Amino acid sequence: MTSLSQIDVPELTPDEIEAAATELLRQYAEKFDVEITAPVPVERIAEIHLQLILEFKDMKALFPMAEVHGAIWFSQEIIGIDQRLDPELYPLMLGRYRFTLAHEVGHWCLHRHLFIPAEIAHQGDLLIGEHSAEVVCRKTSKRRPIERQADEFAANLLMPRSLIRKAWAEFRFGSDEEIHIATLRDQYQGRDPLFRGRKPESQQERDLAIKEDFAGPLAEQFAVSREAMRIRLEELELIVESSTARLL
Repeated sequence: MTSLSQIDVPELTPDEIEAAATELLRQYAEKFDVEITAPVPVERIAEIHLQLILEFKDMKALFPMAEVHGAIWFSQEIIGIDQRLDPELYPLMLGRYRFTLAHEVGHWCLHRHLFIPAEIAHQGDLLIGEHSAEVVCRKTSKRRPIERQADEFAANLLMPRSLIRKAWAEFRFGSDEEIHIATLRDQYQGRDPLFRGRKPESQQERDLAIKEDFAGPLAEQFAVSREAMRIRLEELELIVESSTARLL
């Protein structure tokens, strides 16, 4: 019997994933006659537009053998989020919660057609095993293609290119130019931002800490983690290591 881990996920380019996230935002804005602004209303998109059920679950109890942040039950149209990410109880988890939710929305938009067909869904627990969750999103450094695609979708959904570029220009007092890590090092002379809550142990960690501290105001504006914002700014070549051609 074929397991879900053996199902081939179609290769998607970054442009295709960005287009899917952009289309979802367009549909939501058109349906409810609203303008998309930061922070992107990912809960309303999931629950009101897509009509998915959002539940906080004890993922530690459901999946004791793995560190699980979220899961999706396609056939039941349920997104489960680890209760330890509930931002009402744990406000510091807001960014992680929103990214996890956007990640699961990414699975819904990009991958549900792989799991909904009868020949897959009707095999039930014998196939999908883990409490009938078709996709279980573990915290791991080894990201499968299906997880990487959902991550990219989440980044584009929560931090759309157009909104980021507009916010960046405002943040940079009207300039849309990128900033070099060397410039940031100069700006942070005598200041030592923490890296993951501790003192950096290498130049690489210090650079990451500087970038994430610098990105902090934008992260707050978009209600994402500083790490997520730093990664997005690097993807859009707004924070750069060296002079490179910019993405249009």
